[in-house]
Amino acid sequence: MKNIGIIYNARVPEALDLSTAILHDLNLSENSWISPAENLESLLPRAETTDLVITVGGDGTILRAVNFTGPAAIPIVGINMGRLGFMTELQVDEAMERLPFYFNGDSRVDERNMLQATVTRVHSAGTDGPYHALNDVVLTRGAVSRVVTVSGTIDGAPVTTFRADGVIMSTATGSTGYNLAVGGPILDPESDSMVLKTVAAHMGLSAALVLKPSTEVTLTLEGFQSAILAVDGIIDHPLDLGDKVEIKQSPHKARFLRAHPSSYFFGTLTRRLGFSIRGQ
Repeated sequence: MKNIGIIYNARVPEALDLSTAILHDLNLSENSWISPAENLESLLPRAETTDLVITVGGDGTILRAVNFTGPAAIPIVGINMGRLGFMTELQVDEAMERLPFYFNGDSRVDERNMLQATVTRVHSAGTDGPYHALNDVVLTRGAVSRVVTVSGTIDGAPVTTFRADGVIMSTATGSTGYNLAVGGPILDPESDSMVLKTVAAHMGLSAALVLKPSTEVTLTLEGFQSAILAVDGIIDHPLDLGDKVEIKQSPHKARFLRAHPSSYFFGTLTRRLGFSIRGQ
């Protein structure tokens, strides 16, 4: 019997109810466990003995969970209680019936690339991070409504100086998130490419750049306006003028168990984005 961890969104009461039912009604091993998504640091010692993680919430719950599962290569089965559920596998009404299928090894593994961001501080001569993201890393303006000035290099070569509301670096998984909302391209979710896209560019490159997986991007905060580095919308790291953010592919992967073929993503893409298909 596999040791299974259940990570749930504590802000949704129904998520705890379903998580408790899974733990007690599906005859899981005695070493299985349950935890809110906001309290995963204390569970790190359990990673070595956890074979599978079930998330109960939405994509946000998965974004938190991968910081626990990614370094330990633990696969995830996501149950959707959110709005879009791009990364989740099951709906609430089918979860109890279908979950045992994923326990016996018959499902395929969907492996997703992640990003790694490290902040080099000019004034303190230190570094913060590395931070790991499944969706995106965003350098954006703070509370003051002014554009930020950011110089960018790709593999050490100067590219441009951006004056924009922000700069997004996203994975293929994150390409359907903030990147898409500001006009960026949708990548095949199993692609290992990355996307660099500005938000409301006032100066510099406004088109998206699709980059190979070995690319290393450095963003340096210039001008007069401080900024924030947002990692998957979970971590907000303040940046001062002169700070450098180095972004590259993470050594960690997010692994999901899937029952559907990889082409299933495209069949559900328009529905998940809220677009209708003629005749349906």
